[in-house]
Amino acid sequence: MRVYLLVALVAAVVTFLLTPLARWCALRWGAITAVRDRDVHAIPTPRLGGAAMFVGLLVAIVMASPIPFLARVYDNPRPLIGIVGGAALVCLLGIADDIWDLDWLTKLTGQVLAAGFLAWQGVQLYQLPLGDVILGSTRMWTFLTVLIVVVAMNAVNFVDGLDGLAAGVLAIGGVAFFLYSYLLTTQTNRLDWASLASLVMAALVGACVGFLPHNVYPARIFMGDSGSMVLGFVFAAAGIVVTGQLDPEQVSERQALPAFLPMLLPVAVLVLPLLDMALAVIRRIGAGKSPFHPDRMHLHHRLLALGHSHRRAVAIMYVWTAVFAFSAGALVVVSTTTVLWMFAVGVVVATLLTLGPLRGRARPRPAPTRPAAPAATPTPEDVRS
Repeated sequence: MRVYLLVALVAAVVTFLLTPLARWCALRWGAITAVRDRDVHAIPTPRLGGAAMFVGLLVAIVMASPIPFLARVYDNPRPLIGIVGGAALVCLLGIADDIWDLDWLTKLTGQVLAAGFLAWQGVQLYQLPLGDVILGSTRMWTFLTVLIVVVAMNAVNFVDGLDGLAAGVLAIGGVAFFLYSYLLTTQTNRLDWASLASLVMAALVGACVGFLPHNVYPARIFMGDSGSMVLGFVFAAAGIVVTGQLDPEQVSERQALPAFLPMLLPVAVLVLPLLDMALAVIRRIGAGKSPFHPDRMHLHHRLLALGHSHRRAVAIMYVWTAVFAFSAGALVVVSTTTVLWMFAVGVVVATLLTLGPLRGRARPRPAPTRPAAPAATPTPEDVRS
């Protein structure tokens, strides 16, 4: 456990120290989020925070390589190369989008290529045990792997709409996923507790924690697509890795559900982003618009419309994420009945916080104030916080 805490600490410190540099680069390169009708922020804000998060994650993983405890993880470098290399590809894609606003087809193509690289390096679904039956073909599992990774990347991107929301949600979910993966490994392998999934999740949580001080309301920098896509990619990849590290005969029925349906826990963590994305696609297609057409009907917009403040809306999303994530992760240590009771109590508490008396009076949000004559190239003075 101490090794993983060290990995998380390194990722957090590196990310925290590099985020001001990422902000400086964003100002110089014009990677700035303007104030649009659908946005919550009131002034143009630099993005590219995801670049600092990726470097923090990378440095933590590289610095952990000499540690004897993790020797087994680095003995087979292909899965790690697939995760880090694929994350690098989507980070570069996100940086390009943050600067030049790429069209959706270019972004989707890049996401598919990164997910394909991950599968090519051996990180992919390959079985779905139903009793003694293994279903599917290699092509089908490769397709499902790519699909899951792409959906996860876009789900995190959809939820990245309030200061500190995406980083906090992934940090909370990452802690639940890390604990699940770590405890599952200790119970199924008595001799070696090293786990690629645990290593990656520790680094991801550290990167999120290191970025949050710069991103909480009022944010001085956004993570941008370079961050949201990296978080979604790494999270999905870690879930897929869990599938291949277990022997079906070594886990109980309670543990086997999330172990061999490895997207269960990531889905539990990303349930709000996935729900938000699904509702947005249905809503926009039903209105005769493109699924990628922006609007102000996301879940966080609805929380603000209910009368919650910015900080309270983010906190409520954190609570819902914790309820789903830790309930799913608890399957590894407690009975299903206990998990269901925990989940029920959590849902009641989260619902009371969402709809209860703590919320203020709902009122329409005033239109953002726009500069009368914006400069062609934003300067640091234009976006200072």
